[in-house]
Amino acid sequence: MLTLLGVLFGGIFIGIPVAYAVAVSGMAYLIFESAVPLLVVAQRMVVGVDSFTLLAIPLFVLAGALMAEGDITPRLMKFASNMVGHIPGGLAMVMVVSCMLFGAISGSGVANVVAIGSILLPTMKEQGYEPPFSAALLGCGGSLGTVIPPSITLVIIGVSMGASIGKLFVGGFIPGVITGLGLMTVSYFAAIKRNYPRLERASWREKWTSFRRAFFPLLTPVIIIGGILGGVFTATEAGAVASLYALILSKYVYKKLSWGRFFAICLDTARTSAVVLFLIGSASLFGWILSAENIPQKVASAMFSLSTNYWVLLILFNFLLLVLGMFMETIAIVLIIIPIFGPVMQQMGMDPIHLGVMVCLNLAIGANTPPLGVDLMAACKLADIPYSSSFRPLMPLLGAMILALALVAVFPGLVTFLPNLVMG
Repeated sequence: MLTLLGVLFGGIFIGIPVAYAVAVSGMAYLIFESAVPLLVVAQRMVVGVDSFTLLAIPLFVLAGALMAEGDITPRLMKFASNMVGHIPGGLAMVMVVSCMLFGAISGSGVANVVAIGSILLPTMKEQGYEPPFSAALLGCGGSLGTVIPPSITLVIIGVSMGASIGKLFVGGFIPGVITGLGLMTVSYFAAIKRNYPRLERASWREKWTSFRRAFFPLLTPVIIIGGILGGVFTATEAGAVASLYALILSKYVYKKLSWGRFFAICLDTARTSAVVLFLIGSASLFGWILSAENIPQKVASAMFSLSTNYWVLLILFNFLLLVLGMFMETIAIVLIIIPIFGPVMQQMGMDPIHLGVMVCLNLAIGANTPPLGVDLMAACKLADIPYSSSFRPLMPLLGAMILALALVAVFPGLVTFLPNLVMG
């Protein structure tokens, strides 16, 4: 096992892409520590991606890209502005709510950051918001796209654990809203302290008009979740429905999409999905080796030797995820850690839906934690500021997200209540 882990973390340390590091570590193990032929590498990678459920990934990526191309984001932001813009720190509130709304369409943290930040960041700068604060808030708010359904990360977690993706989608709703409210609370006190302006209160007519203009985009998560809950289609088929709906809106309703751009978006979707699926295939080989070596059982024994207390192990598991989130990419963490620690936590009595959403919220925090923080990096790049300048305003925002994580960890009902209510 030293070869497997040594090559994996050594490759990541010297800058090899995680997908290649995972694949090469598995090959190195088979060459130096096993008599199994290398043909198994191709077999396990093909088996790893030979899943109907995984078709949801390119489909949801395509749906989010098509929505971003249409006149979707401005409509959602205008609706958010009319609803919460009058609160102190109005544009900060609009940013968080817009990220929550667009996150329910895109399913991706980075897509959220780019779509919302490209419009709001210049306006916030004009109104006196400090760019480091705006960038930190955008990174944290954008990461809600990985928690609020439909989330690509939740799809991968569901496949990794064999859990119901529909239940994971429904379970992510309340934690996503709680985290968003936490970010809005921090923004409120920051606005009071720094005297950030608020927007003029919208009339009921203006609110109704903005809601009417945003109605069709807002209907997207309702169609997806409602269809899954009603048994009309599976989570994978929901991705196809969302893509078709996004195409109709962007091309025929709002008329913002040309066929040339459509095919370019399809090509970009294929490239993005290929990277993700190659990583999943590599992780399938990695997980097969772990299972063959009984690593989950050995890890469970090691953890139980430290303590058999559920809360102690829960804290250790969350701490491990937070640390890994500082150095590793989200999907890589899921595919490497879940096969090892998922069975251990379920053996301790944790509900798999609770576990999956808790992991997802952990990864949203990791996406904004230096030094790697991919969502925070994207936000700082959009704001055209040094990455390090966002660290100070980031701290209270991360504090709010960690508090939300603690609530989710301690009170499983925040995750399981809705899935149990509507899906049994």
